[in-house]
This record gives sequence, C-alpha cells and structure tokens, in this order.
Amino acid sequence: MTVAGHLWTVSTRLRKAAAPQGRSPWRVQVEDAQFGRVSLSGLYYPEPNSRTLVLAIHGLGGCAESHYMFRAAAAAKAAGWSCLSLNLRGADRRGEDYYHAGLIEDLEAALGSGELETYRNLFIVGFSLGGHTVLRWAAHRQDPRVRAVAAVCAPVDLAASSSAFASIARLPYRRYVMARLKEIYRPVAARREVPLPLEQAEEIRTLREWDERIVAPRHGFQGAADYYRRMSVGPELAKIDLPALYVGAVADPMVPMRTVRPVLEGSGSGIQSVWTHRGGHMAFPQRLDLGFGGSGGLERQVLRWFSGFLPEV
Repeated sequence: MTVAGHLWTVSTRLRKAAAPQGRSPWRVQVEDAQFGRVSLSGLYYPEPNSRTLVLAIHGLGGCAESHYMFRAAAAAKAAGWSCLSLNLRGADRRGEDYYHAGLIEDLEAALGSGELETYRNLFIVGFSLGGHTVLRWAAHRQDPRVRAVAAVCAPVDLAASSSAFASIARLPYRRYVMARLKEIYRPVAARREVPLPLEQAEEIRTLREWDERIVAPRHGFQGAADYYRRMSVGPELAKIDLPALYVGAVADPMVPMRTVRPVLEGSGSGIQSVWTHRGGHMAFPQRLDLGFGGSGGLERQVLRWFSGFLPEV
C-alpha cells in the first residue's frame, strides 16, 4: 500500500459524478426464508430499442447513487445500452433488510424482473463487495442471457480482506464504511426485531465484529468465521464458465492486492485479470486504458471488453 493509493482513493470521491438523465425508479420483490417478501430497489436507465443491458452492483455501504454507479450508467448509455443500477437489500436505507457478500438471491430477483425480460444480452459488473457477489453468482447460477461478468476492486477471500481492513492504516476507511453500514441498520432496527439492539450496534468499530454480531445471526451463519468460510468466492472461482474480468489497483488501500492476486492466480479459473499501477480503491484515471481499445476510463473500458462477447447478428 502506497501514499498514491490513498490519494487516488480520496481524490476520486471528491469529484462528484452527475446522475445520467432518463432514469426511473425500479422495484422488485425477492422471497426470503425468514422475512417473506423483501423489496429491492434501484435506478433503471432504459435506452430506446436497446436489447443489451448492464446490471451494476455497488460496494459495501454504497448504493445505486454511488459515484461509480452513476459512471457505469453513463458509460452504458454512451454505448447505446440500457443499465439497471441495483440496490442490494437495505442499501436504499428504507429498512427492508440488509445484505451480505454472498447474497446472490438479490441478483437473481433483478435478472428475473419484468423490466429485463426484453433484453437478449445482459452483462453484470460489480464494484468492491458487489464484485464478490457477482463472481459468486457466476460460480453458482446462470442466466443464458448473461454473456460476461466483471468485478472491480473486489475481495475474493473475505477473511483475509476483513483482517487487512482491521489494520490501523485503514482506520479512516473503516470509519467511513462502518458509518454507512449503520445507516442501513438503523431503519431495519426501527422496523423489526434485529440481532443486536441499535445502541450496541452503534458501538461496533470493526467489520469483523459487525459480521459476527449483525450479519451472521441474521443470515444463518454460526459467526463471522463461518460466514467467511461458506461465502468466500475464492475456492469456487474455477466453477465460473462465463467470460469473467477482474480489474484491480496495485495500490488499493481497502482491498489489498496481496489478498486477491494469489487467489486469482491459484484458482485454476479462466478469469482475465488486469492490474493497474495508477489508481486506488474504486478510483482510476479518467483516461484509464486497460488495453481493450476504444475510449479510456474504467467503465468504458469494461464495457468495451463486454462488447467482445455480444453474439454476431
């Protein structure tokens, strides 16, 4: 981890991305074994006559209105494609529930929604923790319309990433993420019974404790270690038979390369990985070139890679 990684990560967040025009609210319901029907929300950016759509998944504590999600939608529209920016359950802060890194049921519900029925070609891109969820979906389930998937700055070993995130050097990021997670938890606690009283949840300072006391009991895990063991996608990467792309930053201060690259390289999977020396966590040069041709920039480069898997007309 270098100072440059910190600078990239922080400076990119100071440059607010504008919301693309032509969006509309989107909602669907997903069946949950404990709570019954849980509502999901998102932002739908339809392009007239388009038969291709990008499903975008945010990171831990993020939402459909995160800066990188706006940029992904804008890149899709520039390509003439539609986009659905999905809020994983609870990310819209409406108190429906809260998600975890392996909750692929939310992706399944989005893929099965009425708005997506007319699309012949689907691509899924996940950012940070959302990238982990996307890779896990690809390892377990498939929709024949999904041509390829991509993960950006995503953890693949939840235990290793959680341990790295607990270091003192990552304290500012940890405080930021924990604050966002508590924003999600508060309306849930106001609506229904939760594993931990709100006043105790507010005192949690580490991601592992949050996973131990909040995530694990809600979603049927014996604790954080059990959650990490059962949900980490690393051991399942070889099951992915869709074209898959991983984009990472060598100096990522939140998901260190050392917790990701050895897992990818030792997985025996066919995932294509690209590591850039310029950038931080979800933070890259505006003219980033990943070698896929066309316009620069992370989102446009990922979509350029996706376009190589469109069926010939």
